[in-house]
Amino acid sequence: MPAFWKRMAVIAGRASRRIEVIGLGGLPEIRPGDGLAALALDACEREEIEPADGDVFVFTQKVVSKSEGRIVSLAGVEPSALASRFAEEAGRDPRLVELVLQEARRVVRMDRGILVTETRHGLVCANSGVDASNVEEEDAVCLLPEDSDRSAQRLRTALTERTGKSLAVLVTDTFGRPWREGQVNVAIGIAGMEPLADHRGLVDPQGRKLLVSTIAVADEIAGAAELVMGKLERVPVAVVRGYSFKPGAGGLGRLLRDPEQDLFR
Repeated sequence: MPAFWKRMAVIAGRASRRIEVIGLGGLPEIRPGDGLAALALDACEREEIEPADGDVFVFTQKVVSKSEGRIVSLAGVEPSALASRFAEEAGRDPRLVELVLQEARRVVRMDRGILVTETRHGLVCANSGVDASNVEEEDAVCLLPEDSDRSAQRLRTALTERTGKSLAVLVTDTFGRPWREGQVNVAIGIAGMEPLADHRGLVDPQGRKLLVSTIAVADEIAGAAELVMGKLERVPVAVVRGYSFKPGAGGLGRLLRDPEQDLFR
């Protein structure tokens, strides 16, 4: 194990007293086949940001999907009877509903014009992540990456090969939450870091042992990155610096609750 990762493994889980979040703007409109890692590093150079060991590069799902050609024209979509019926009741485009159903592993809820599904990735979200915002093509929508962990790993490999630094990468998307208004950014693809910080078994200052404290640090980093990305500012990449993450393979699966322990299914 390289010396840097040994140090990270020792200090991982300690609270970082200072974390910096840097938005990288100025990227062009992303097209299929564009090299996102190279474009992100070009943005770093323009803004005089030198990548450092321990940085977490955060990419929005939209630019990852665009680079992977996950844009679909609605003109070629033939809606099923189910999609047509729901669309008519909800006042929605039946072609869009059909794509949502095609991208779903399971329909969780179809109610009051809202479609909540479980995607093939295991994500439970609105509309299978299918989204028309920030898509240049008329009458087209953007789908989630086919394998968001693989997308994150490819980006991490490209970044580390070019910089020689030990980095982590997150691919993120905006999700709603049960019981709370508003949306937050969460990690849907993870490479180079453990997505959870498990504090179970540690002892608090009063001497009580922690029993259930497992922190979704990948989601917390994703949420912090959203503060500099926004939705309309055209800042699709951020660098989060100063958090001592635990090195690891990553993987979205660590963040997905086992169905047998999920009280909301």
